[in-house]
Amino acid sequence: MPGGPGVSPEMTDSKRIAIVPPRYGDDVVGGSEAVMREAAHGLAGRGWEVEVLTTCVRDHYTWANDYPEGVFTADGVTVRRFPTVHDTNRSARDAVERRIQLGLPVTAEEELAWVNGYFRVPGLFHHLVAEADSYRAIIVSPYLFWTTVVGATASPERTIVVPCLHDETYAYLSVFRPVLARSAQVWFLSEPEHQLAHRLGPLAPDHRVVGSGVPVPTSYDPDGFRARHGLGSRPYVLYAGRRERGKGWDDLLAGYTRAVIGGGLDLDLVSVGVGEVIPPPEVAGRVIDLGFLSNDEIGNAFAAAVAYLQPSPNESFSRTVMESWLAGTPVIAAAASAVVAWHCQRSGAGLVYADEAELAECLALAAEAPEALRRLAERGREYVLANYTWGAVLDRMEAGLEELA
Repeated sequence: MPGGPGVSPEMTDSKRIAIVPPRYGDDVVGGSEAVMREAAHGLAGRGWEVEVLTTCVRDHYTWANDYPEGVFTADGVTVRRFPTVHDTNRSARDAVERRIQLGLPVTAEEELAWVNGYFRVPGLFHHLVAEADSYRAIIVSPYLFWTTVVGATASPERTIVVPCLHDETYAYLSVFRPVLARSAQVWFLSEPEHQLAHRLGPLAPDHRVVGSGVPVPTSYDPDGFRARHGLGSRPYVLYAGRRERGKGWDDLLAGYTRAVIGGGLDLDLVSVGVGEVIPPPEVAGRVIDLGFLSNDEIGNAFAAAVAYLQPSPNESFSRTVMESWLAGTPVIAAAASAVVAWHCQRSGAGLVYADEAELAECLALAAEAPEALRRLAERGREYVLANYTWGAVLDRMEAGLEELA
């Protein structure tokens, strides 16, 4: 197909794209990272020439260079890893961080210093500047990191931003406004995220909700999972993800403790993911940390649980909710997340709670009437299969790529 005025046919027909996440790998825990990894392999499977440009980082707590620098291929995707560079004195950045978290004003210069203070990847940026014209599109995600803020400036006219926005203090910083307003396209994972972006400021005229795909397991092994991890016969509720305050982990521990001790519920709490697990002493024997699990084993963890707990207020899609519904497991979620509450209302498949007392009621229902909750999960599985299979999401992504001139 010929290009428009001033656009070469070679560039219009190019199927070479760059995907730029801050971290990449099968052992990297993070929702946006999973979306970008699976999109890369899905698009490669549809004939796109995909290059992942990323860092040598595995751990988002230290941002240390754990992976080797260089180029390798995996399942048709070329991965180029560049080392991160860190400031030796982080006290200034930490001071700005505290002010941002408190919602206090910071200057534009302080915002830039804060973005640079986590890490920089000069080699990746130099590669983008030198090679930008060879890519049909440069897809950057998520909004919060140097790789997106700086990477989007290399060639805005061919940059697609997948911001993964949360309604948090960071999203209101001015440093992110050009990323959303001046890029060629913006792809959102849910309608509430899209509406949040409009409230934050100007958006690129070409923006759309593409959603996120979720792999559909062919089978589950809940009994084998329990046996492999020594979980015994007591029912458990599951948390999967990063054990961090910002993801609602601390509030979940407090609410679970209140429900178990005050209500005498016969439920364990099993957690998988990254981050420290330090339960209150009175429930220390009931909170079980299984650490990092493979994707297949995580699916089994969902299937064996009586309910999945999603306490995070900061979600742009919430992949784990979809994984739970696919496994036939009900979801109990914090109402503070507009995105998760939207999924639960739209599907009619989840329970939401506003405080610890309501969480305790939901946990009591999971303990005493698990079959009633599992009937809700059946609706959830139908919802996921109707909206969030990778086939449907890749169709929407490809439509955006084809329209990019």
